[in-house]
Amino acid sequence: MVNPAAHGADSEVGRLRTVLLHRPGPELQRLTPRNNDRLLFDGIPWVARAQEEHDAFAEALRSHDVEVLYLTELLTEALEVSAARAAVIDTTLTGPSGRDLGDPVREHLRAMFRAATPEELTHLLTAGVRNDEVRSGLASGTLVTSLLSDDTFLVDPLPNLLFTRDSSFWLPDRVAVTSLAMPARRRETQLTELIYHYHPRFAGTERLHGHHLEHVEGGDVLLLAPGVIAVGVGERTTPAGAERLARQVFRAGLATTVLAVPIAQERATMHLDTVCTMVDVDKVVMYPNVADHLTAYAVTAREPGSTVIDVAPPEPFLVAAAKAMQIDTLHLIDTGLDPVTAEREQWDDGNNTLALAPRLAVAYERNDGTNARLEEEGIEVIRIAGSELGSGRGGPRCMSCPVARDPLG
Repeated sequence: MVNPAAHGADSEVGRLRTVLLHRPGPELQRLTPRNNDRLLFDGIPWVARAQEEHDAFAEALRSHDVEVLYLTELLTEALEVSAARAAVIDTTLTGPSGRDLGDPVREHLRAMFRAATPEELTHLLTAGVRNDEVRSGLASGTLVTSLLSDDTFLVDPLPNLLFTRDSSFWLPDRVAVTSLAMPARRRETQLTELIYHYHPRFAGTERLHGHHLEHVEGGDVLLLAPGVIAVGVGERTTPAGAERLARQVFRAGLATTVLAVPIAQERATMHLDTVCTMVDVDKVVMYPNVADHLTAYAVTAREPGSTVIDVAPPEPFLVAAAKAMQIDTLHLIDTGLDPVTAEREQWDDGNNTLALAPRLAVAYERNDGTNARLEEEGIEVIRIAGSELGSGRGGPRCMSCPVARDPLG
């Protein structure tokens, strides 16, 4: 068992010690041209190549002394606990995702899940269950299985598990389990919360927020400095979610300022980290087309530990962030790209870097212009391939949930 005190983060750039990843698996093989849009993928990835790319990503992290945890391995180990199995079966089959199953199909799936080994149950929960995979096992016919096509999913696959950043994020002494906005992703946080609740590695770890609360997604949360958190508000994280999170961290004494940052409600800018990430204690890389008009509302507690908040008028993001961080300037690394190239590289996650330490970051190799400018500014760039991994619109930061970083504070 690992001491819970060994987990946590107070910044984006403290030396990364432990990270949670999800290696692409059979859930990606469930994507088709008819369901990829609903499941939030822009194309059908070549799974074997995506796995090769992800393995290289994980190895790049290990080569820099980062411990790599895998989500499905933790889930399988958590499912050894009978209470965890009962909880996940119930939430999968009786929650919103199971509303249209009907009683006979629901009970058949319940029996199937109960009979499965932990490894088999992990597969069923992540790769999903198709109609043709249960029809022959039913004792009698049902309208549900008769009218649905063979390839209709009774339990959807979860291809976006690849992006472990979104379903949880770590604070200095606890983990925040998020609430994902898109229906295709909502079960992800249920699985993540189950891991943190039942896996022995995380025994005693306090949890914040939860999948049942207002929408907050980890890709919208940047730990700018100890006690300073930026939260993007746009397509995924709602104003109510950002406010709930602010009140929680103020009450727990985990932050002095939360910056609410409005972002465009578009696919290309679904999260704050698609347009801005930190690469040093006082440096960010930002999509040039938003740099001049990104703003922030500084939210503070009226007094320490209070949930009564004050909201300041909006200011330019870089100004508000520097004030909250108590530094003279939060430096913007200007990529110097023309508008078209900048838009291309932003779409290809050029701004979605993962800092392993101050001035050391992982980035997709294809974003030549952005990577060159980072290096000119003294940032060492670890380039990884992402031609297939990027089909779900996520880069190295999206694909990683830092579980432990060395503290800056």
